Formats: sequence, C-alpha cells, structure tokens
Amino acid sequence: MIGRILAPLALMLITLTPAVTPALAISPDEQRGKTFALTNCARCHAIDRVSPSPLPIAPPFRELHKRYPIESLAESLAEGIQTGHPTMPEFRLDPDQIHDLLAYLKTLE
Repeated sequence: MIGRILAPLALMLITLTPAVTPALAISPDEQRGKTFALTNCARCHAIDRVSPSPLPIAPPFRELHKRYPIESLAESLAEGIQTGHPTMPEFRLDPDQIHDLLAYLKTLE
C-alpha cells in the first residue's frame, strides 16, 4: 500500500526537480582554473561575475577580456606576469595551469 503511494510521489518529485543544464556545468579544466584563481588571485582580484575586487586597483577577472584577448595572456602567464598592480607577485604557470586558468577566464566573458 505504501509503495503505491510513494512511487507516484517519487515520480512527481523527479519530474518537478529542475535539471542542471549543460550550459551551467563547469568542465574539469574550468574547475581547476577556478581553484587556481581562488587560491592565488582572489586575495586581490574578483574572480566571479559580480563581486568587486578586494584590492580596488586589481581588475576583476570578468573584465580582463575587455582589455586583452584571453588567449593572448598565455605567453605572459608562461613567462611570468611582471606588470599588473604594484603588489602583484610574479607568477609563472606551467602549460596545464595556463590552459585551465584561461578556460576559467573564458567562462567569465
């Protein structure tokens, strides 16, 4: 008797539960890039779509594509970014880190 009641209820809940759309899913590369940004960059830069940067002179990552084509940042990330805001440490990333970070930055465009 209980099974007869619960089965339709479970089906109704599954039907009404919104599905996660692929457009909202983040790839493993993008997730690794986001984790890198959170660990190494979020102290100064906003790394999401809405927050202000904790350090006002550090541009939000969501605006970087307005200043530079994202792919053009790969060389700077490999050689070591020495410009930026005055308190920015120099970063040299390996090719996989560069790929992941650029993949994440593209999600913010």
